[in-house]
This record gives sequence, C-alpha cells and structure tokens, in this order.
Amino acid sequence: MTELKLFVTGHKGFETLHFHELRDILQNCEAKLSKQYGGVEILGTVEAVYRICMQSRLSNRVFCELAEFDASDEEKLYKAVYQLDWSQHLGSRNSLAVSATLSRSNLDHSHYVSLKVKDAIVDQFRDRVNSRPVIEKQQPDLHIHINIHRNRAKLSLDLSGESLHRRGYRTEHAGAPLKEHLAASMIKQAGWDAESAKNHRFVDPMCGSGTFAIEAAMIAANIPPGLDRSYFGFSKWLQHDLNIWQACVDEAEVQIDASASPLIEACDYDAAAIKIARANAARAGVEDMICFSHQDVNDLTLVKDDRPAIALCNPPYEKRLQSEQGLASLYSALGSSLKQLKSGRLFMISANPDLLHRLRLQRSFKKAVKNGPLDCLFAGFDIESKTERQVTKPEKQISATSQPLLNRLQKNVRHLQRWAKRNEVSCYRIYDADLPEFAFALDVYQSEITPSLRWYHLQEYQAPKTIDPDVATQRIELAKTAVLQAFDIDDSQLFCKTRQRQRGSKQYQKLDKQGELFQVREGQASFLVNLSDYLDSGLFLDHRITRQRVNQMASGKSLLNLFCYTGSVGVQAALGGASLVVNVDMSASYLKWARENHAINQLDEDDRLRFIRADIVELLGRPQRHDLEAGFDIIFLDPPSFSNSAKMVQNLDIQRDHESLVSNAMRLLDKQGVMLFSTNRRGFKLAENLNSMFDIKDISRDTIPEDFKRRPGIHKCWEIRHSAP
Repeated sequence: MTELKLFVTGHKGFETLHFHELRDILQNCEAKLSKQYGGVEILGTVEAVYRICMQSRLSNRVFCELAEFDASDEEKLYKAVYQLDWSQHLGSRNSLAVSATLSRSNLDHSHYVSLKVKDAIVDQFRDRVNSRPVIEKQQPDLHIHINIHRNRAKLSLDLSGESLHRRGYRTEHAGAPLKEHLAASMIKQAGWDAESAKNHRFVDPMCGSGTFAIEAAMIAANIPPGLDRSYFGFSKWLQHDLNIWQACVDEAEVQIDASASPLIEACDYDAAAIKIARANAARAGVEDMICFSHQDVNDLTLVKDDRPAIALCNPPYEKRLQSEQGLASLYSALGSSLKQLKSGRLFMISANPDLLHRLRLQRSFKKAVKNGPLDCLFAGFDIESKTERQVTKPEKQISATSQPLLNRLQKNVRHLQRWAKRNEVSCYRIYDADLPEFAFALDVYQSEITPSLRWYHLQEYQAPKTIDPDVATQRIELAKTAVLQAFDIDDSQLFCKTRQRQRGSKQYQKLDKQGELFQVREGQASFLVNLSDYLDSGLFLDHRITRQRVNQMASGKSLLNLFCYTGSVGVQAALGGASLVVNVDMSASYLKWARENHAINQLDEDDRLRFIRADIVELLGRPQRHDLEAGFDIIFLDPPSFSNSAKMVQNLDIQRDHESLVSNAMRLLDKQGVMLFSTNRRGFKLAENLNSMFDIKDISRDTIPEDFKRRPGIHKCWEIRHSAP
C-alpha cells in the first residue's frame, strides 16, 4: 500500500500521552511515529488513518500531506497547487472545502489564500474535463487544508473531515462543556483506563452534560469513539479502501467489553444538566454504566465503596472579582465533600487557579492548558480521609545557625505588619539580606480574593564565587525552613528563586511553566502576579509610591507608558481618570499580561486605552510609524538595565543609552508635561547633558517605600520637564 505522510493533531500539552496512545493503536500496522509540538507525525498506510479515526480518543484531526512548497507570493501558491494531479483525490462532480492557517508569511489573509487554492483546483478540472467540483463548507467530499509558516506551505487532506472530538453522542450540552478529546486526555492523565477501572471508582461531582463520565465509561468498556460517527473526510476520497475500513470497524466492535461494570458517579446541582447528561450517555450506549444523581456539592453523598477514587471535574468559570463569594465557597465545599472518600486523587481544570488552595488538599500535579480561548490550570490533588488528616505533622526543626534569621524575620514582620495595616498595603518586602550570611529577599503577597491567604516570594541572591556552593545551598534550605516556621505556612505558599545577573535574552525567559496567576490589591487597583514562572512577580513593589504618584496626577491627562512590563502603571493611570493610556512593550507575553491586568479592573481596550508591541528604541526614533504624536502629559520610562533581545534593532545599555532614550522620549512630552524616569541599575549616573537640556528633579528618596528603606538604592527616579523658555 502507498505510504502516507500524516500529521495527527491533539490537544497541546498532552503530546506524550497522545504519542503513546497512537503507538498502541498502530502496533499491528507498519508505521513510524515521532512526537511533535501539537501532535504526532506518522509515516503509514491508509489503514493507519482508519484505525486512528476509529479508535483514538485523544486525536483532533488527521492530515495527510500532499506537498510542501514555497508560497512567498500568490503566483507561486497557485502554480504549486495547480501542478498537483487532483484527479487522484476527487472527481469533477465532487464537493470540496479549503481552509488555511498562516503565520509570519507574506500572504497574511487566510480567506484569500483559501480562495487561491480553490481556484487552482477548480481551474485544473475545468481545463482538463470542462467540469468542476462544487464548494461545500459543511461535510464536503474532500476537505483540503493549507498551512503557511515563514512562506513555506504544507498542503494536506483533512481525512478526519471534521474534528474527531465530535463522537456523535453529545447533541445537547449544559453550559460550556469541554471538547471530548480534551476530556479524554485529562482522564488518561489521571490514570483511568480499562485496567484501572476494575479496581478504582470514578467520580465527577460537577458533571454538567456528562462528558467526563461518558468518556470514562467508554474507556472502561473499550467502546471506540469513532463508532457512531456518520461522517469522515476519507469517505468520498478516491483512495479510500472500503474493505480495509470495514475490517477496522469489525475489529473495533469485537474488542468492546460488554461485561465491563465500572463504578462511575456523576453528580450535578442542576436537574436539567443531569437530564441532558443521561440523554448523552444513552446515545453513547453507556447510560447503565453511570450512576447519575441530582445533588449539590455542599451535600455530596457518594456510594459507599473502599476502592480508591479518581475524581475529575470542570467547575464553573467566573470573573475573578466575582469569585470570592461564589467560586471560593464552591472550591471549599468540593474539597471538604471529597474527604468522605477513603483515598484517591482529584483532578480538575480551572480558570481560577488562585482558588485551588481553597480545596485544602495537597497538590501533586499541575499543567497549564487551554480550554478554548481560556488559559487554565489542570491540577491533581491527593485526597485524604478525615481520619488520615488528623495525624499531627512533625514540627520543622530550627537549627542554631538559622535562629538569628528566624528572630530577624519575626522582628521585621511585627513592625511591617502594623505599618502595612495602617497604610492599607497588602504586598510588601519583609526581608532584604538583613543578615550577610542569609542573602535573599522575601516579599509577601496577600490574596485579594481570599484575604486570609498569603504567598511568600523568596529570591536568593547569587552567592559570591568565594562561598562554597554546598554552603550556599545549605543556607537557602535553612532560610526556607525559617520562613515556613516564622509564618506558619506550608510549602505551597512559598516560592523560591535564585536572583542573579540576567543578561541578554535570559532576562525575558521563563523559569517555569506553571501558569498560575494570583490576584492581589494595591490601592484601588487589582493586579495579577505570577510567583513561579519568572524571576520577578510582575509587580515591582519598590515602585508602589511611584505608581500612586501617577494615579494622583493622571486625571484628565494622557500617559505614555514605555517598557510597560505588565501594565501596572497604566492601570493606576486609567483608574486615576487618565484621558488616554498607551502601554508599549516589546514582549507579547507581557502585553497579554498587561491586558489582563486592565481587564480585571474593568478597563476595556478602547479609544482611551491602547497597547503597542514595539522596540521602544525604534519607536522613539520613528513614532509616526506607530501612530504616536507629541503632546503626552505624562511619560513613564523605566527601561531594563540591559537588553540584547533578538527582537530589538540594537542592544540596550541603560547607562550608555539613557541620554538618547530620554531625549527622544521628551519629544513626545507636552511642554507642560512631566516624565518620570527610573532605573534600578547600580552605580547609575545621570548624563550631565540632560541637566543642561531639561529641568530635572531627583525624587528617589521620596519614592522609596517604608519596606525598602533598608535598601534605599533599590532604584533611582527623576521628574524631568521641559525647561522654561
């Protein structure tokens, strides 16, 4: 049989599970598999296509590559498509549809590219047989897909026809359900399969339309997910082999375990949702395998059984500011209710990861995933019975070496807690290398949603080369123990990093990929901080007073926020009544974060709020390219000390380049306006030429908060104005 080059897509983040599933499905086929980002590449026959479409639970689409070519312009695109022999794939009276995805290419309009591909195919048939296929968007005889990345095109047939997550059983749904292949990926990650179903129980306490429970039942009974689908993309393909397909169908039907009797419970507080879930389960043929019940998670009563549980749920998603009274109590109730189980694990997908602590369960696993457009966290937790939880935890022992550190932490916090309460400060620095042998900074962040919860961010300063690495490691471990005991917290509330000199592209790189954003408060503003993935949290606490200055002076004025980072200054300006806020940064990730910070403060992107992704050095040289005009009332300029990012036209050294940076930015400042220029570069000296060009006032001392006065050199800050004529 002809060897085909296939690419099978799955849900991003589950590539390893997907690879192993396809390897098992194709173990009796001649196929070569390799894991890729977003899917699995396969060299195999048409039998591989059939087996995947019939048996794969984790796959989304099956693409069969026809050609790869240069598509840097429309003429090359048309010619390459026209040269293929389309009569091998469809007839002149068949229907077709064309879709396109484009990235970083000269051709940047997907609908136009789709039309050019369609034109080339149709023109070939018209030229050869004076007849042409028709266009059909819904269930065409052949679905053609083109992907163009950096002007290289891959032209493929979509042999799945439509997404394989559409099993056919879910004709009704309650709310916003998960796609079936994502649900199946999460179930596999949780450890539920046909074998574990024999000695475990499955629980979904918030089942909605029943997707988790139905997929779990189909897995337990080995019911192929493609069995009830009425449409596949290969059905009218001219290379379709009906005999091989029928053999794959027959084999899949024989492997169904009709004797499977797993314990699967699905509950929901909404009676209408339970009705929908039952109907979906009946269409899937698994209604008798699932115990459906109408009950609230607060009063959850589960079947008495000693088998360990695998619990999965997809709780409701709400806006963050609505979470405290609604979702927070729901998460607490869920964690409490599941403790009636003897043992097991809970897995859940959440768009509100800052509420996961409310479960009061020990987290053992987490993975950042997308659910449609939403950034979510898929997390796993160990479920302990109430009896098990009554066991007293041994106290952490404090050594004589770390006792001075514990004393200093307790002394600092007594003073700073009183100051913070008086001034309504909820995020502040507690310790900053006060003792030479313990060189680290410790910040505390109070949850806005759950004020009783605090997270601690410990940043270790890189030890000098004269310090033995083993000694340095021992000290930081002692410091961790002291922090945990001083504030009576567990490990999940402490985030530790090593702060060292970051140069070049490293200063923009993630340290981790946990994706957790916690919501905190500063004045009248809410901010999202990430304590795990980056060296900094996303909120520079030493600039608290500076941001408040911007807030107080912003009413009716325009702000240009250069090197905006996560947009905190822009948020404070907008909340202060600014008439225009323009946030500029080179990083797409930080701009996305900035947009989220504005969104949680109900600041929607409109005519008075803009976000620009740009190299600031290049932007200040040619502001008209970015539709920026002179006349800003306030400019905030807080550049990095150094950057040689590949995205920049030239590298940036703030000591060397600040004179030109400030001078160019001042061209955009109104004659009566003010620029706030700040840097945390140690040993920084302001260029003398700037003092002769502008009216400059050093406000560094006035912008250092109480919690940073032990380290007054944390930053320098100036007000810069145009000199009076």
